[in-house]
Amino acid sequence: MKPMDNRKKGALCWAALACLVVPMFASYFFDDMFSTVSHLFSNPDSLQLGWNAKDFGNFIGDYSLLCVCGGLIVGGILLDIFGVRIMGSVFLAMMVGGGAMIYFGVAGGLPKESAIAVGRIGRMFFGLGSEIAGVAVTRSIAKWFKGRNMSFAMGLQLAIARAGTAIALIAAPFIVGVPKDFYSFQDTARPALIGLFLLLAGAAVWAIFVALDAGFDRREGIVRTRGEVQEEDKFSFKDITGLLRNPRFLMIGILCVSFYCCVSSFKKFGTAVVIPRFGIDPAIAGTMVSMIPFFTIIFTPLFGALVDRTGHATRWMIGGSFAVFIGHMLIAFAPQGAAFFGYAGIGLLGLGYSLVPSAMWPSVPRIVPERSLGTAYSLIYWIQNIGLFFVPKIVGRTLESDPGIHGAERVEWLFIGLGMLAISVATMLMHSSSLHPELHLDSARAREKKTE
Repeated sequence: MKPMDNRKKGALCWAALACLVVPMFASYFFDDMFSTVSHLFSNPDSLQLGWNAKDFGNFIGDYSLLCVCGGLIVGGILLDIFGVRIMGSVFLAMMVGGGAMIYFGVAGGLPKESAIAVGRIGRMFFGLGSEIAGVAVTRSIAKWFKGRNMSFAMGLQLAIARAGTAIALIAAPFIVGVPKDFYSFQDTARPALIGLFLLLAGAAVWAIFVALDAGFDRREGIVRTRGEVQEEDKFSFKDITGLLRNPRFLMIGILCVSFYCCVSSFKKFGTAVVIPRFGIDPAIAGTMVSMIPFFTIIFTPLFGALVDRTGHATRWMIGGSFAVFIGHMLIAFAPQGAAFFGYAGIGLLGLGYSLVPSAMWPSVPRIVPERSLGTAYSLIYWIQNIGLFFVPKIVGRTLESDPGIHGAERVEWLFIGLGMLAISVATMLMHSSSLHPELHLDSARAREKKTE
Protein backbone atom coordinates (compact mmCIF):
# COMPACT_ATOMS: atom_id res chain seq x y z
CA MET A 1 0.00 0.00 0.00
CA LYS A 2 1.27 3.50 -0.85
CA PRO A 3 2.68 5.32 2.21
CA MET A 4 0.48 8.09 3.59
CA ASP A 5 1.75 11.67 3.78
CA ASN A 6 2.52 13.02 7.25
CA ARG A 7 -0.37 15.50 7.34
CA LYS A 8 -3.00 12.87 6.61
CA LYS A 9 -1.32 10.39 8.96
CA GLY A 10 -1.34 13.00 11.73
CA ALA A 11 -5.03 13.71 11.19
CA LEU A 12 -5.81 10.00 11.42
CA CYS A 13 -3.82 9.75 14.66
CA TRP A 14 -5.99 12.41 16.27
CA ALA A 15 -9.15 10.82 14.89
CA ALA A 16 -8.10 7.52 16.45
CA LEU A 17 -7.42 9.27 19.76
CA ALA A 18 -10.86 10.87 19.64
CA CYS A 19 -12.39 7.39 19.30
CA LEU A 20 -10.29 5.99 22.13
CA VAL A 21 -11.22 8.63 24.70
CA VAL A 22 -14.99 8.07 24.53
CA PRO A 23 -15.08 4.58 26.11
CA MET A 24 -12.57 5.73 28.74
CA PHE A 25 -14.69 8.81 29.51
CA ALA A 26 -17.68 6.52 30.02
CA SER A 27 -15.67 4.09 32.16
CA TYR A 28 -14.39 6.86 34.45
CA PHE A 29 -17.88 8.33 34.83
CA PHE A 30 -19.38 4.97 35.74
CA ASP A 31 -16.56 4.14 38.15
CA ASP A 32 -16.99 7.36 40.15
CA MET A 33 -20.75 7.84 39.93
CA PHE A 34 -21.22 7.21 43.68
CA SER A 35 -18.04 8.87 45.00
CA THR A 36 -19.53 12.21 46.05
CA VAL A 37 -22.55 10.55 47.65
CA SER A 38 -20.42 8.06 49.59
CA HIS A 39 -21.42 9.76 52.86
CA LEU A 40 -25.00 8.53 52.33
CA PHE A 41 -23.87 4.97 53.07
CA SER A 42 -22.90 6.05 56.59
CA ASN A 43 -26.66 6.34 57.25
CA PRO A 44 -28.18 3.22 55.61
CA ASP A 45 -31.58 3.85 57.23
CA SER A 46 -32.04 6.75 54.81
CA LEU A 47 -31.51 4.47 51.78
CA GLN A 48 -34.14 2.15 50.37
CA LEU A 49 -31.12 0.35 48.94
CA GLY A 50 -30.00 -0.34 52.53
CA TRP A 51 -26.25 -0.51 51.90
CA ASN A 52 -23.90 0.69 54.67
CA ALA A 53 -20.32 2.00 54.47
CA LYS A 54 -18.88 -1.51 54.78
CA ASP A 55 -21.09 -2.75 51.92
CA PHE A 56 -20.03 0.22 49.82
CA GLY A 57 -16.34 -0.35 50.59
CA ASN A 58 -16.65 -4.01 49.56
CA PHE A 59 -18.47 -2.96 46.38
CA ILE A 60 -15.73 -0.45 45.49
CA GLY A 61 -12.91 -2.90 46.24
CA ASP A 62 -14.52 -5.64 44.14
CA TYR A 63 -13.61 -3.61 41.05
CA SER A 64 -10.16 -5.16 41.40
CA LEU A 65 -11.00 -8.73 42.49
CA LEU A 66 -10.88 -10.44 39.07
CA CYS A 67 -7.91 -8.24 38.14
CA VAL A 68 -5.94 -9.37 41.20
CA CYS A 69 -6.90 -13.04 40.69
CA GLY A 70 -5.02 -13.14 37.40
CA GLY A 71 -7.56 -11.64 35.01
CA LEU A 72 -5.33 -8.69 34.19
CA ILE A 73 -2.30 -10.82 33.44
CA VAL A 74 -4.25 -13.25 31.28
CA GLY A 75 -6.02 -10.37 29.55
CA GLY A 76 -2.73 -8.61 28.83
CA ILE A 77 -1.21 -11.77 27.35
CA LEU A 78 -4.29 -12.30 25.18
CA LEU A 79 -4.05 -8.66 24.13
CA ASP A 80 -0.49 -9.19 22.91
CA ILE A 81 -1.33 -12.49 21.18
CA PHE A 82 -4.61 -11.57 19.47
CA GLY A 83 -4.28 -7.79 19.31
CA VAL A 84 -6.22 -4.82 20.65
CA ARG A 85 -9.01 -5.02 18.10
CA ILE A 86 -10.18 -8.51 19.06
CA MET A 87 -9.43 -8.62 22.78
CA GLY A 88 -10.16 -4.93 23.31
CA SER A 89 -13.63 -5.54 21.93
CA VAL A 90 -14.12 -8.58 24.17
CA PHE A 91 -13.21 -6.73 27.33
CA LEU A 92 -15.10 -3.61 26.35
CA ALA A 93 -18.17 -5.85 26.07
CA MET A 94 -17.36 -7.20 29.55
CA MET A 95 -17.20 -3.63 30.85
CA VAL A 96 -20.64 -2.82 29.43
CA GLY A 97 -22.09 -6.12 30.68
CA GLY A 98 -20.76 -5.50 34.18
CA GLY A 99 -22.25 -2.01 34.14
CA ALA A 100 -25.63 -3.48 33.21
CA MET A 101 -25.42 -5.90 36.14
CA ILE A 102 -24.62 -3.07 38.54
CA TYR A 103 -27.64 -1.11 37.34
CA PHE A 104 -29.84 -4.19 37.73
CA GLY A 105 -28.51 -4.69 41.27
CA VAL A 106 -29.18 -1.14 42.48
CA ALA A 107 -32.42 -0.50 40.57
CA GLY A 108 -34.60 -2.32 43.11
CA GLY A 109 -36.74 -5.42 42.93
CA LEU A 110 -34.18 -7.67 44.65
CA PRO A 111 -33.72 -8.39 48.36
CA LYS A 112 -30.85 -6.48 49.93
CA GLU A 113 -28.38 -9.38 50.04
CA SER A 114 -29.18 -10.41 46.45
CA ALA A 115 -28.84 -6.81 45.27
CA ILE A 116 -25.45 -6.55 46.94
CA ALA A 117 -24.32 -9.84 45.37
CA VAL A 118 -25.45 -8.85 41.86
CA GLY A 119 -23.91 -5.39 42.22
CA ARG A 120 -20.60 -6.79 43.45
CA ILE A 121 -20.40 -9.40 40.68
CA GLY A 122 -21.18 -6.70 38.12
CA ARG A 123 -18.48 -4.52 39.68
CA MET A 124 -15.95 -7.35 39.26
CA PHE A 125 -16.74 -7.77 35.55
CA PHE A 126 -16.87 -4.01 35.00
CA GLY A 127 -13.48 -3.63 36.72
CA LEU A 128 -11.68 -6.28 34.69
CA GLY A 129 -13.27 -5.09 31.45
CA SER A 130 -12.36 -1.47 32.20
CA GLU A 131 -8.76 -2.26 33.11
CA ILE A 132 -8.06 -4.36 29.99
CA ALA A 133 -9.88 -1.80 27.84
CA GLY A 134 -7.60 0.81 29.41
CA VAL A 135 -4.56 -1.31 28.56
CA ALA A 136 -5.81 -1.60 24.97
CA VAL A 137 -6.25 2.17 24.76
CA THR A 138 -2.82 2.92 26.22
CA ARG A 139 -1.15 0.35 23.99
CA SER A 140 -2.94 1.77 20.95
CA ILE A 141 -1.80 5.32 21.73
CA ALA A 142 1.78 4.06 22.12
CA LYS A 143 1.50 2.49 18.63
CA TRP A 144 -0.25 5.36 16.86
CA PHE A 145 1.86 8.13 18.45
CA LYS A 146 5.27 6.48 18.42
CA GLY A 147 7.65 9.38 17.81
CA ARG A 148 4.70 11.81 17.68
CA ASN A 149 4.14 13.55 21.06
CA MET A 150 3.23 10.35 22.90
CA SER A 151 3.28 11.92 26.37
CA PHE A 152 0.97 14.71 25.23
CA ALA A 153 -1.42 12.24 23.57
CA MET A 154 -1.53 10.02 26.66
CA GLY A 155 -1.98 13.09 28.86
CA LEU A 156 -4.82 14.36 26.69
CA GLN A 157 -6.52 10.97 26.78
CA LEU A 158 -6.24 10.88 30.56
CA ALA A 159 -7.55 14.43 30.85
CA ILE A 160 -10.66 13.73 28.78
CA ALA A 161 -11.25 10.42 30.55
CA ARG A 162 -11.01 12.14 33.91
CA ALA A 163 -13.52 14.69 32.71
CA GLY A 164 -15.89 11.74 33.09
CA THR A 165 -14.85 11.50 36.73
CA ALA A 166 -15.21 15.25 37.20
CA ILE A 167 -18.72 15.30 35.74
CA ALA A 168 -19.70 12.28 37.84
CA LEU A 169 -18.41 13.90 41.03
CA ILE A 170 -20.18 17.19 40.35
CA ALA A 171 -23.41 15.74 38.97
CA ALA A 172 -23.99 12.76 41.29
CA PRO A 173 -25.46 14.75 44.22
CA PHE A 174 -27.85 16.49 41.86
CA ILE A 175 -28.75 13.28 40.03
CA VAL A 176 -29.47 11.50 43.32
CA GLY A 177 -31.22 14.56 44.78
CA VAL A 178 -28.99 15.32 47.79
CA PRO A 179 -29.99 16.39 50.37
CA LYS A 180 -33.22 14.71 51.40
CA ASP A 181 -34.42 12.55 54.27
CA PHE A 182 -34.93 9.35 52.29
CA TYR A 183 -33.53 8.03 48.99
CA SER A 184 -35.52 5.58 46.88
CA PHE A 185 -34.15 2.89 44.59
CA GLN A 186 -34.82 5.23 41.67
CA ASP A 187 -32.72 7.97 43.27
CA THR A 188 -29.64 5.81 43.81
CA ALA A 189 -29.99 3.94 40.50
CA ARG A 190 -30.21 7.07 38.35
CA PRO A 191 -26.41 7.63 38.08
CA ALA A 192 -25.96 3.97 37.04
CA LEU A 193 -28.56 4.33 34.30
CA ILE A 194 -26.88 7.42 32.87
CA GLY A 195 -23.50 5.70 33.12
CA LEU A 196 -24.79 2.63 31.30
CA PHE A 197 -25.95 4.76 28.37
CA LEU A 198 -22.47 6.33 28.22
CA LEU A 199 -20.85 2.87 28.22
CA LEU A 200 -23.02 1.83 25.27
CA ALA A 201 -22.00 5.00 23.40
CA GLY A 202 -18.35 4.22 24.11
CA ALA A 203 -18.75 0.73 22.68
CA ALA A 204 -20.24 2.18 19.49
CA VAL A 205 -17.32 4.60 19.03
CA TRP A 206 -14.82 1.81 19.75
CA ALA A 207 -16.14 0.04 16.63
CA ILE A 208 -15.02 3.05 14.56
CA PHE A 209 -11.53 2.82 16.08
CA VAL A 210 -11.33 -0.88 15.19
CA ALA A 211 -11.82 0.02 11.53
CA LEU A 212 -9.20 2.81 11.71
CA ASP A 213 -6.68 0.54 13.43
CA ALA A 214 -7.08 -2.21 10.83
CA GLY A 215 -6.27 0.35 8.14
CA PHE A 216 -3.27 1.58 10.14
CA ASP A 217 -1.82 -1.94 10.32
CA ARG A 218 -2.24 -2.47 6.60
CA ARG A 219 -0.49 0.80 5.75
CA GLU A 220 2.36 0.27 8.22
CA GLY A 221 2.92 -3.37 7.26
CA ILE A 222 2.37 -4.53 10.85
CA VAL A 223 0.20 -7.44 9.73
CA ARG A 224 0.79 -9.49 6.63
CA THR A 225 -1.84 -11.14 4.55
CA ARG A 226 -3.89 -13.81 6.35
CA GLY A 227 -3.19 -12.01 9.63
CA GLU A 228 0.32 -13.36 10.18
CA VAL A 229 2.22 -11.23 12.68
CA GLN A 230 5.78 -10.30 11.74
CA GLU A 231 8.43 -12.39 13.50
CA GLU A 232 9.94 -9.53 15.49
CA ASP A 233 6.51 -8.59 16.86
CA LYS A 234 5.49 -12.06 18.04
CA PHE A 235 4.72 -12.37 21.72
CA SER A 236 6.73 -14.86 23.80
CA PHE A 237 5.93 -16.05 27.30
CA LYS A 238 9.59 -15.42 28.11
CA ASP A 239 8.71 -11.73 27.92
CA ILE A 240 6.84 -12.08 31.22
CA THR A 241 9.90 -13.31 33.13
CA GLY A 242 11.93 -10.59 31.43
CA LEU A 243 9.53 -7.97 32.75
CA LEU A 244 9.60 -9.38 36.27
CA ARG A 245 13.41 -9.27 36.24
CA ASN A 246 13.43 -5.64 35.09
CA PRO A 247 13.98 -3.48 38.22
CA ARG A 248 12.72 -0.28 36.57
CA PHE A 249 9.52 -2.04 35.52
CA LEU A 250 8.99 -3.24 39.10
CA MET A 251 9.65 0.26 40.45
CA ILE A 252 7.01 1.72 38.14
CA GLY A 253 4.58 -0.97 39.30
CA ILE A 254 5.16 -0.19 42.99
CA LEU A 255 4.97 3.56 42.32
CA CYS A 256 1.71 3.00 40.48
CA VAL A 257 0.00 1.08 43.29
CA SER A 258 1.13 3.38 46.09
CA PHE A 259 0.37 6.57 44.20
CA TYR A 260 -3.01 5.59 42.75
CA CYS A 261 -4.22 4.29 46.11
CA CYS A 262 -3.38 7.71 47.56
CA VAL A 263 -5.69 9.44 45.10
CA SER A 264 -8.18 7.00 43.56
CA SER A 265 -9.10 5.28 46.82
CA PHE A 266 -9.36 8.63 48.60
CA LYS A 267 -11.60 9.97 45.86
CA LYS A 268 -14.10 7.14 46.36
CA PHE A 269 -14.57 8.20 50.01
CA GLY A 270 -13.66 11.86 49.65
CA THR A 271 -16.88 13.35 50.97
CA ALA A 272 -16.93 10.92 53.90
CA VAL A 273 -13.50 12.29 54.89
CA VAL A 274 -13.73 16.04 54.22
CA ILE A 275 -17.24 16.55 55.68
CA PRO A 276 -16.24 15.58 59.26
CA ARG A 277 -12.72 17.06 58.92
CA PHE A 278 -13.82 20.51 57.78
CA GLY A 279 -17.46 20.64 58.82
CA ILE A 280 -18.76 21.54 55.37
CA ASP A 281 -22.06 21.00 53.59
CA PRO A 282 -22.30 17.77 51.50
CA ALA A 283 -22.82 19.75 48.27
CA ILE A 284 -19.71 21.82 48.96
CA ALA A 285 -17.81 18.64 49.82
CA GLY A 286 -18.71 17.18 46.43
CA THR A 287 -17.41 20.30 44.70
CA MET A 288 -14.23 20.17 46.78
CA VAL A 289 -13.47 16.54 45.88
CA SER A 290 -14.27 17.20 42.20
CA MET A 291 -11.26 19.54 42.10
CA ILE A 292 -9.07 16.44 41.71
CA PRO A 293 -10.24 15.47 38.20
CA PHE A 294 -10.73 19.11 37.17
CA PHE A 295 -7.09 19.81 37.95
CA THR A 296 -6.09 16.81 35.82
CA ILE A 297 -8.19 18.02 32.89
CA ILE A 298 -6.18 21.23 32.85
CA PHE A 299 -2.73 20.06 33.83
CA THR A 300 -2.30 16.49 32.52
CA PRO A 301 -1.97 17.47 28.81
CA LEU A 302 0.23 20.42 29.81
CA PHE A 303 2.56 18.27 31.88
CA GLY A 304 2.57 15.61 29.15
CA ALA A 305 3.74 18.20 26.63
CA LEU A 306 6.41 19.40 29.06
CA VAL A 307 7.68 15.84 29.59
CA ASP A 308 7.91 15.44 25.79
CA ARG A 309 9.82 18.71 25.54
CA THR A 310 12.05 18.74 28.62
CA GLY A 311 12.40 15.11 29.68
CA HIS A 312 13.27 14.47 33.38
CA ALA A 313 10.32 12.07 33.68
CA THR A 314 11.47 10.63 37.01
CA ARG A 315 11.74 14.10 38.55
CA TRP A 316 8.15 14.80 37.52
CA MET A 317 7.16 11.56 39.25
CA ILE A 318 8.93 12.61 42.45
CA GLY A 319 7.30 16.06 42.34
CA GLY A 320 3.82 14.62 41.82
CA SER A 321 4.24 12.08 44.62
CA PHE A 322 5.44 14.82 46.97
CA ALA A 323 2.44 17.02 46.10
CA VAL A 324 0.06 14.17 46.97
CA PHE A 325 1.88 13.53 50.25
CA ILE A 326 1.65 17.20 51.28
CA GLY A 327 -2.02 17.26 50.22
CA HIS A 328 -2.86 14.40 52.57
CA MET A 329 -0.85 16.01 55.37
CA LEU A 330 -3.01 19.13 55.03
CA ILE A 331 -6.25 17.13 54.98
CA ALA A 332 -5.15 15.16 58.05
CA PHE A 333 -3.65 17.88 60.26
CA ALA A 334 -5.13 21.23 59.16
CA PRO A 335 -7.22 23.03 61.82
CA GLN A 336 -10.65 21.50 62.30
CA GLY A 337 -13.31 23.35 60.30
CA ALA A 338 -10.83 25.39 58.21
CA ALA A 339 -12.18 24.61 54.75
CA PHE A 340 -9.40 26.59 53.04
CA PHE A 341 -6.91 23.87 53.94
CA GLY A 342 -9.29 21.27 52.55
CA TYR A 343 -9.33 23.05 49.20
CA ALA A 344 -5.54 23.41 49.30
CA GLY A 345 -5.03 19.73 50.10
CA ILE A 346 -7.43 18.57 47.40
CA GLY A 347 -5.77 20.93 44.91
CA LEU A 348 -2.38 19.34 45.66
CA LEU A 349 -3.89 15.88 45.12
CA GLY A 350 -5.17 17.04 41.73
CA LEU A 351 -1.78 18.52 40.83
CA GLY A 352 0.04 15.32 41.75
CA TYR A 353 -2.60 13.25 39.94
CA SER A 354 -1.65 15.19 36.80
CA LEU A 355 2.12 15.07 37.24
CA VAL A 356 2.83 11.41 37.92
CA PRO A 357 0.73 9.74 35.16
CA SER A 358 1.99 12.29 32.59
CA ALA A 359 5.51 11.00 33.15
CA MET A 360 4.91 7.41 34.29
CA TRP A 361 2.78 5.85 31.54
CA PRO A 362 4.85 7.15 28.57
CA SER A 363 7.99 5.83 30.33
CA VAL A 364 6.87 2.20 30.00
CA PRO A 365 7.49 1.92 26.21
CA ARG A 366 11.07 3.11 26.83
CA ILE A 367 11.90 0.17 29.09
CA VAL A 368 9.70 -2.56 27.56
CA PRO A 369 9.75 -4.12 24.04
CA GLU A 370 6.77 -3.03 21.95
CA ARG A 371 5.61 -6.62 21.36
CA SER A 372 4.96 -7.08 25.10
CA LEU A 373 3.51 -3.67 25.92
CA GLY A 374 0.06 -5.12 26.53
CA THR A 375 1.43 -7.58 29.06
CA ALA A 376 3.61 -4.88 30.64
CA TYR A 377 0.74 -2.46 31.17
CA SER A 378 -1.45 -5.31 32.40
CA LEU A 379 1.14 -6.40 34.97
CA ILE A 380 1.42 -2.82 36.22
CA TYR A 381 -2.35 -2.55 36.42
CA TRP A 382 -2.39 -5.90 38.25
CA ILE A 383 0.01 -4.58 40.88
CA GLN A 384 -2.06 -1.40 41.08
CA ASN A 385 -5.29 -3.33 41.52
CA ILE A 386 -3.93 -5.30 44.47
CA GLY A 387 -3.89 -2.00 46.34
CA LEU A 388 -7.18 -0.83 44.87
CA PHE A 389 -8.78 -4.07 46.07
CA PHE A 390 -7.63 -3.91 49.69
CA VAL A 391 -7.44 -0.18 50.44
CA PRO A 392 -11.14 0.66 49.83
CA LYS A 393 -12.16 -2.29 52.00
CA ILE A 394 -9.90 -1.04 54.80
CA VAL A 395 -11.24 2.50 54.42
CA GLY A 396 -14.87 1.29 54.34
CA ARG A 397 -14.45 -0.75 57.52
CA THR A 398 -12.67 2.13 59.25
CA LEU A 399 -15.42 4.60 58.44
CA GLU A 400 -18.13 2.08 59.34
CA SER A 401 -16.63 1.60 62.81
CA ASP A 402 -15.92 5.32 63.29
CA PRO A 403 -17.77 7.59 60.82
CA GLY A 404 -16.68 10.83 62.51
CA ILE A 405 -13.55 12.92 62.56
CA HIS A 406 -11.38 10.27 64.24
CA GLY A 407 -12.23 7.74 61.53
CA ALA A 408 -11.33 10.31 58.84
CA GLU A 409 -7.98 10.97 60.54
CA ARG A 410 -7.23 7.24 60.76
CA VAL A 411 -7.94 6.89 57.04
CA GLU A 412 -5.59 9.78 56.27
CA TRP A 413 -2.72 8.09 58.11
CA LEU A 414 -3.02 5.21 55.60
CA PHE A 415 -2.82 7.61 52.66
CA ILE A 416 0.13 9.48 54.18
CA GLY A 417 2.08 6.22 54.49
CA LEU A 418 1.35 5.33 50.87
CA GLY A 419 2.48 8.80 49.80
CA MET A 420 5.81 8.33 51.55
CA LEU A 421 6.26 5.00 49.75
CA ALA A 422 5.53 6.65 46.38
CA ILE A 423 8.17 9.34 46.98
CA SER A 424 10.76 6.73 47.97
CA VAL A 425 10.17 4.53 44.91
CA ALA A 426 10.17 7.48 42.50
CA THR A 427 13.51 8.57 43.96
CA MET A 428 14.91 5.07 43.45
CA LEU A 429 13.69 5.13 39.85
CA MET A 430 15.48 8.45 39.25
CA HIS A 431 18.71 6.93 40.59
CA SER A 432 18.31 3.85 38.38
CA SER A 433 17.66 6.06 35.35
CA SER A 434 20.92 7.92 35.95
CA LEU A 435 22.77 4.59 35.94
CA HIS A 436 21.19 3.54 32.61
CA PRO A 437 21.14 6.59 30.31
CA GLU A 438 20.85 4.31 27.27
CA LEU A 439 17.14 3.84 28.10
CA HIS A 440 16.46 7.57 27.62
CA LEU A 441 14.02 7.36 30.55
CA ASP A 442 14.69 11.00 31.41
CA SER A 443 15.35 12.19 27.87
CA ALA A 444 13.19 14.69 26.02
CA ARG A 445 11.50 13.39 22.88
CA ALA A 446 13.49 15.65 20.55
CA ARG A 447 16.79 14.72 22.20
CA GLU A 448 15.94 11.03 22.08
CA LYS A 449 15.20 11.20 18.34
CA LYS A 450 18.65 12.72 17.72
CA THR A 451 20.35 9.83 19.52
CA GLU A 452 18.49 7.07 17.69
